[in-house]
Amino acid sequence: MIKKIQLVKVIAALVASLLVMFSLAVPVFAAPSQAVYRVNTTTKVVSFTFDDGSDGGHINEILAILVKNNIKATFFLTGAATQQHPHLIRNIVNQGHEIGNHSFNHPDFTKISTTQVKDQLNRTETMVKNATGKTTKPLFRPPFGASSTTVLNTVGEMGYTKTIMWTIDTVDWRGDSAATMTNKVINNIVPGAIVLMHAGQDTFTPEALPGMISKLKALGYKFVTVSQLLTYQSSSTSGRTHIVKAGETLYSIALRYGVTVQQLATTNRLANPNLIRVGQVLTIPGSGGTTPPPTSLRHTVRAGDTLYAIALRYGVTVQQIVAANKITNPSLIRVGQILTIPTRSQTTPPPTTPVKYTVKAGDTLYRIAQRYNTTALEIAKANNMANLNLIRIGQVLTIPN
Repeated sequence: MIKKIQLVKVIAALVASLLVMFSLAVPVFAAPSQAVYRVNTTTKVVSFTFDDGSDGGHINEILAILVKNNIKATFFLTGAATQQHPHLIRNIVNQGHEIGNHSFNHPDFTKISTTQVKDQLNRTETMVKNATGKTTKPLFRPPFGASSTTVLNTVGEMGYTKTIMWTIDTVDWRGDSAATMTNKVINNIVPGAIVLMHAGQDTFTPEALPGMISKLKALGYKFVTVSQLLTYQSSSTSGRTHIVKAGETLYSIALRYGVTVQQLATTNRLANPNLIRVGQVLTIPGSGGTTPPPTSLRHTVRAGDTLYAIALRYGVTVQQIVAANKITNPSLIRVGQILTIPTRSQTTPPPTTPVKYTVKAGDTLYRIAQRYNTTALEIAKANNMANLNLIRIGQVLTIPN
């Protein structure tokens, strides 16, 4: 009897040991980082974000304006910038602003290995912690806004649960005037927006901020950090889901449910609307009502409007507005002009063949991208361009669909 009891104890111990071994052997996978372009809310809140890539020449000026207006913002820091001016980074933290990781020396994360991605994040985190005592987690902003499933998985594994993109890019690094920057923000502002600016020397950001802040306040907007903005996220959707099938695109799915590609991408936190996989479950936004959408909307062009800004506001493409209004030059619209905004009954599928564009004097890759409702990075990739700033007159570019 005693031997049987001892045998049972031995077996129980072996089973327990095996269970421990199996539990240790099973890998634990972190959830991928969530790409956030905008928070789904009806409350008028906006988040100002500033990237510090290298020189940080305007940091103290920006901080002075923010403290004068009692605004807290979010700064995305590179390790190289922190190494160069740790005292300025400490000023950001000491004044109560939020910080996030923006890599060490700003490489395209989609073009380096996962080991290199981890090294970029770790070196910056260490540098910032040593300078300020604060962590950059859980916020990450990819250099150039370049992301992929692999990148999101890797940064999520590193503890950066939120990949913060943007709703409005001021493109301040290009040297646009304060008035141009302000108009771009005011004409494109929506509740839950994230505004991208930079802290570098070669911008007019300090000149633009006071007017931008004043006008947003007049519109009833409240300024919050990114983390605060995320708390406003609305969970109200129709509850409908769609399982992606072979051959489907986000455009065809949006058309089926009477929503826009942008709404689908925002609701499902898609880093790249062109990348969906068979079997993926998508949440369909909307009220789920049966009232059919109007056949068209009308928009009266205001000062500072661009066709791209109008397209972004209504969740359509520049090409669709051009076609609906028989516009010969997408760069020429006039204040007071009434535009027909196409809805799903009027939209046509994107062209199956790539669009070609011949570069003209004064063109930049950004302006071409704006014209065709795409990004400079996407055009660069489609044309195998190593340098986004080098295009030549007469060069024929393939514009990605």
